[in-house]
Amino acid sequence: MRSNPFSSSISRRATSALSLALPLALAAAGAGCSTVPLKEGGTLSSYANLGAPKGKLQKSRVYVDGVGLAPAKTAAITPTTFAFSAATRIKSPDDRTMVSNALDRALCISLSDKYRMVAPGEPADLTIRSVITDIVPTNKAMAGVSTVVSVGSGFALPVGVPRLPVGLGGLAVEAEAIDGAGVQRAAMVWARGANSLQNKPRVSEVGDAYSLASKFSGEFSRMLIARQEPKGLDLSLPSGQRMKSWLGGKPKYAACDAFGREPGLVGAVAAKYGAPPQWTEKKPKPAAAAY
Repeated sequence: MRSNPFSSSISRRATSALSLALPLALAAAGAGCSTVPLKEGGTLSSYANLGAPKGKLQKSRVYVDGVGLAPAKTAAITPTTFAFSAATRIKSPDDRTMVSNALDRALCISLSDKYRMVAPGEPADLTIRSVITDIVPTNKAMAGVSTVVSVGSGFALPVGVPRLPVGLGGLAVEAEAIDGAGVQRAAMVWARGANSLQNKPRVSEVGDAYSLASKFSGEFSRMLIARQEPKGLDLSLPSGQRMKSWLGGKPKYAACDAFGREPGLVGAVAAKYGAPPQWTEKKPKPAAAAY
């Protein structure tokens, strides 16, 4: 059988990229991560109650008033905005909107486990306000090389090679939950950089920020639901409504549709092969506010 010259060419390129990048990946993957400092953006109603900084890979300062949160039954999410310094680091307004929508959608879906989610402007026991204070763009070229190496090694080796520790992105966010009287009941200043082992490379300037947005939302919603500071890894199984929403289905509350639907399995496959999240991200029904 004659070989396909196009397939042979692709195979040679992948092998060449793998041979060049494999030593670097194996040597540095364990330590490879981007660093994003904790940063006060001046948007919280108060920073006085925040605790001391904690964490290394994921850094945060938190405040939670468990007693004050106890009576809350309903919650609304004010669409996430960007601090000016963060917005100027990402050229495309559509990319910024996509990241903020991903953050708010993940918050809305997670908080639906405990609260009845209502639209902004409707009466709510809690109003969530989030601001992206810093963002480290992903290097698209290096993300592309990392994808070739990771996917290619998966066919040639028993275990895939970790992502190259170069050109990694990051995200910093601050958020608070305000009650109906305007009193801060919870707050978090949070920062995290992508790393070689846990974050898949995606060929997009906001590839890492997009995935890290849901990491922040998971931590903040976990704190509000438990009414205490998150400790350790969250090993609980996702609820049925979360699974349905994550698969791209209708959310539990209509208010969450303001931030679009999850890309579902198509998005998971696209992420595996490094496709930009812009390819599978679904547009929100009402236009969610962005910077």
